[in-house]
Amino acid sequence: QVQLVESGGGLVQAGGSLRLSCAASGIIAKDNIMTWYRQAPGRQREWVAVISPAGISTYPDSVLGRFTISRDNAKNMVYLQMNSLKPEDTAVYYCKVTRGIGMSDYWGQGTQVTVSS
Repeated sequence: QVQLVESGGGLVQAGGSLRLSCAASGIIAKDNIMTWYRQAPGRQREWVAVISPAGISTYPDSVLGRFTISRDNAKNMVYLQMNSLKPEDTAVYYCKVTRGIGMSDYWGQGTQVTVSS
């Protein structure tokens, strides 16, 4: 059974930092595409960081230079380091695994990040 559990969210002031964690079970994170998404109230869910099995990471312009995705293969964990946070980063952050053609993707339950101005 595949399970993704996010943690590390919270309340932080603008300019601060948070590190989100995604604990994976039932899959090997390093063998799959792992993506962090976020969804703010009234807005569509959007991706903020992705890491490939080869370890290549990609980011949208909105977080480029501020967010960093990483993996700990030994712990089967994926992280999202968020620096220089802005109020517009406030959202629920989700971890997702993309397993390939014909296989189901899985999402975590999300963790709330609130950035105060």
